[in-house]
Amino acid sequence: MIFNIHKKKSDSRSEEELIDEFTSTGNLEVLGELYSSYMHLVYGVCLKYLKEREESMDAVMQIFEKLVTDIPKQKIENFRNWLHIVTRNYCLMKLRSQKSLDEKHNQWVLDSENFMEDYYYLHPIDTQEPDMEKVLADCIERLKDDQKKCIVQFYYEDKCYDEIAKNLGVDEKKVKSYLQNGKRNLKLCIEEKNERKKQKQE
Repeated sequence: MIFNIHKKKSDSRSEEELIDEFTSTGNLEVLGELYSSYMHLVYGVCLKYLKEREESMDAVMQIFEKLVTDIPKQKIENFRNWLHIVTRNYCLMKLRSQKSLDEKHNQWVLDSENFMEDYYYLHPIDTQEPDMEKVLADCIERLKDDQKKCIVQFYYEDKCYDEIAKNLGVDEKKVKSYLQNGKRNLKLCIEEKNERKKQKQE
């Protein structure tokens, strides 16, 4: 199947309809119509991590193949955000599997175990709880300012440690510390809110 990386989004059917049709039929043309709208975004994320154009293009195709099996297993409420998570996780795992990594890649790989464990606390779009995004947004707002800035820039704006450090005027060790503390505080905040909700329901 040949994709046009600059193809515009189809106006004929919604993403929800395309996902439902692919899940029920397994028709790759339907998946291709859905995926083509976001190929340029997937490519951009891959290029940011992998740094090689050819490798990034290969990754775009491999991620498509991954979606063939992943989509039917998931309850996807926001395809764009979900695809971003899949793409980023794919790149991190690919970097981890490489035998030799340059220094810039290493900062992502060293943090990837915590990232893989905690990322769905930061992007819980695939959860069964419909109000989780609101809970997450509220918890992010409660973070200390430096933690909040690091969380937003790293997870939502795809900035690396070096870029965040320059933006905040601190060293990279501080950035990593803010991220770790921010992730921990987010997890605690979300768990606390979920527990309160559970108690109310009881």
